[in-house]
Amino acid sequence: MNYILFDGPSRNNLLPFTFTRPVADIRTGILTIREKWETYLDSTTTTLTEDYLSDKYPMVEMDENIMIHASYLPNLELVEMIKNLRENQAIFKGEDVIAFFTKDTQEDVNFETYEALEYHDDILKIEHTWDIFCKNGEALQEDFNLLTEGRKSRPIPPTNNVIDPENIFIEDGAKLEFVTLNASTGPIYIGKDTEIMEGSIIRGPFALCEGSVVKLGAKIYGPTTIGPFCKIGGEVNNSVLFAYSNKGHDGFLGNSVLGEWCNLGADTNTSNLKNNYEEVKLWDYQTESFAKTGLQFCGLMMGDHSKCGINTMFNTGTVVGVSANIFGSGFPRNFVPSFSWGGSSGFTTYLTQKAFEVAKKIMDRRHVEFTEQDEAILEHVFEETKKYSKE
Repeated sequence: MNYILFDGPSRNNLLPFTFTRPVADIRTGILTIREKWETYLDSTTTTLTEDYLSDKYPMVEMDENIMIHASYLPNLELVEMIKNLRENQAIFKGEDVIAFFTKDTQEDVNFETYEALEYHDDILKIEHTWDIFCKNGEALQEDFNLLTEGRKSRPIPPTNNVIDPENIFIEDGAKLEFVTLNASTGPIYIGKDTEIMEGSIIRGPFALCEGSVVKLGAKIYGPTTIGPFCKIGGEVNNSVLFAYSNKGHDGFLGNSVLGEWCNLGADTNTSNLKNNYEEVKLWDYQTESFAKTGLQFCGLMMGDHSKCGINTMFNTGTVVGVSANIFGSGFPRNFVPSFSWGGSSGFTTYLTQKAFEVAKKIMDRRHVEFTEQDEAILEHVFEETKKYSKE
């Protein structure tokens, strides 16, 4: 069977992260949503997403296809239902379509003609940006179970201070000495070829994905995920880094999400609680205003390729778009549009030519190519979001 992950209406709620990727490629837990589905289905997937993303994330359609709403995270029961789908059948959760069977000859899908199969149990859904960190603990536990079932961890080196070692899994090539690991509050997953430097204190749930590094003396509270090839230091609480992003120095990052190729300068701090303890509001790209989150704790949402200088201070509930460069004293405003250059004293436009030069240099250092597809995506984001720089 051919499986296709589609964005669904949640895409706009997940900006700025979905400016540069389909919903399926958001990371929460240990794996991206796509990686979760492919592991459960034991099959590759393709993507139905925005036209400007489709060159990099193409859809492959075959005679018979199952379309899956990418905002939903898989579990064994749901995957079994999906594998058993037949023509003119669809799985619903309330009014939401989770998955449906279609043929390549179908131009339109009329669900009134479908047999509706109801999914009744609880299921994780990533519907808003803050769900990425709010639901990270549950997603991390499920991924931990999925990845470690029937496998044996590498031995924990004896210099480490460990609580509940049976809840810790270490992949090949990981290095850690003189580290405190407390897995009594949730699992700790230490990925392939990672390093946790001496003096670090980590409280689960926690995932350190392939090739990433925890710097000397870091203090990390779960649920936190450090995606592949990242560097993390200082104090971190309940945050998710997608991949190739760095917070390598002292400073606090809490209840936050960083996309790919982000960098926080030394002593950058994020506020995750308002002084008056009121509900946090975040910039909403659909309404072009600030919207309630229902959260008391919410820090920074930073899109791909954005960066900030040393000693940057972010207010509670700050949204930073794609390819922004923030520096200077004082607090920048709570919404920083994509391709902005500046800080609390004001912003100018970060021209794409300069932004692309920096992106190429940074990606070259990690032996990753900045492709024409990447450039075209960022060009589109620049054009789509330049109206906000006039706000």
